[in-house]
Amino acid sequence: MSRRHRRLLLRTLLFLFALNSVSLALYFLFHPRPSSSPETLTLTPPSFPSLKTWPSLPSFLPWSFSPPPPARSCEAYFGHGFSRRIDVLRSSSSSTGGGGWFRCYHSETLASSICEGGRIRMDPGRISMSDGGEALETVMGRGEEQELPRYEPGAFEIEAGEEGIGRADRRVVDEEFLDRYVPQGGIELHTMRALIDSMRLVNPRELECTQAQLEETWEALFSSIRYAKNFSGPVCFRHAILSPLGYETAMFKGLTESITCQGAPAHILRENPDIRKTARLSEFGEMLRAAFGLLGDGNLPTKPLAGHNILFVRREDYLAHPRHSGKVQSRLTNEQEVFDAIKNWADDHRKCKINVVNGIFAHMCLKEQLRAIQEASVVVGAHGAGLTHLVAATPDTIVLEIISSLYRRPHFALISEWKGLEYHAINLPGSSAEPAAVINKLSRIMGSLGC
Repeated sequence: MSRRHRRLLLRTLLFLFALNSVSLALYFLFHPRPSSSPETLTLTPPSFPSLKTWPSLPSFLPWSFSPPPPARSCEAYFGHGFSRRIDVLRSSSSSTGGGGWFRCYHSETLASSICEGGRIRMDPGRISMSDGGEALETVMGRGEEQELPRYEPGAFEIEAGEEGIGRADRRVVDEEFLDRYVPQGGIELHTMRALIDSMRLVNPRELECTQAQLEETWEALFSSIRYAKNFSGPVCFRHAILSPLGYETAMFKGLTESITCQGAPAHILRENPDIRKTARLSEFGEMLRAAFGLLGDGNLPTKPLAGHNILFVRREDYLAHPRHSGKVQSRLTNEQEVFDAIKNWADDHRKCKINVVNGIFAHMCLKEQLRAIQEASVVVGAHGAGLTHLVAATPDTIVLEIISSLYRRPHFALISEWKGLEYHAINLPGSSAEPAAVINKLSRIMGSLGC
């Protein structure tokens, strides 16, 4: 795998992680800190000096704490669905010390939980995981379970107060708790469940650490990132948040169950709330654009003043994941032929100016990729990770996905629906597209735009 392909894979993973992390950050930004009374909720946001400040977002809608959103509503899937609070360990206020605490917020809709705690120690010596960065040939055929972390008892420790000192087995949670709030489901190796299961209580003032967190600033977004395997010794965290697995998000739930949610403008939902409509994906897209200085003040046009941009999101052939035997995979075998045909058609178009953008994202920085999405009237592309950027598209963007028979997956149809974007698909009998058929579809789309 070339260095360029590795960078592209890393950007994709970070982007998907960001989608989940920013949503969690919004949740905890407006959620109360631990208190002696778990039933008392306030809307006073806690002070997190490390969080990046954000501008006013057109699609922002306040988080609703009471009452919680109805189960299986759009807000339950994409907003404040983690509404059931379970206090596992309360912080002690006595003279014995023991300021550790742990609690979870459960979502009935997603059958998962967000958990957080304080005064937590992580011991990397009790966590086994792959090194990462190995040569592709050395890990060919490796199973997914070999890449995921495994936790020994005590991999994470919490300083106990009076409430936890008497627990004989020193476990923070038992199997009944895990089955109810962090269920295994169909996931063979549930790493969040295993992490929580590894947690053990230690007596006050026994939480020993050899170093503090070292941060590598993730400048484009709000937070920092550092892998557990990069720590040389035990690390203590004043406040830790455990997010659900990607398999438990709405995106993956949408692959196996029907999520009836239509994207809608936030200003309409403010006046007329609708549990079957959402502006949360648009909100995240605006946060992403704002992080790269692309949001503007709302008064500046985001599209070209003259004509229309058609963004063709390209996919270079790449070496697949090692567990797929490292085969070179192509989602559209004649992609260059299709692109050239579209370019020639656009050059000859006389009714309006059409600019075809060659979106080779592997050779573009993330800001350039987002700008190309933002300025596009139509986004065309074969099924692939580059189309995830549709979350940052403007509401009037039209999507045309070219789908190989080997990759009939609804990811981008779902994103388009949840964003409120007009979506079209060309389903191929194999992996090669007929250029004339693509141009015919594009002609009808451009006709709807007055071209």
